[in-house]
Amino acid sequence: MSIDRAVMAFAGLVVLLSLGLAVTFSHNWLWLTAFVGANLFQASFTGFCPLAIILKKIGIKPGAAFG
Repeated sequence: MSIDRAVMAFAGLVVLLSLGLAVTFSHNWLWLTAFVGANLFQASFTGFCPLAIILKKIGIKPGAAFG
């Protein structure tokens, strides 16, 4: 799995988890969804993604987006 796929999988997991938590406990969990979306949006323009940096340091091979 490349860094690109791992970042997308992690972002999707966090979004689904926060939606589940919002439905179950409190609508304030939707702020986590907004944070993930904003981070994905800024990463698409700047190429800066903290998770991609961490994954690269632990040895996962980069893909096209975070090379």
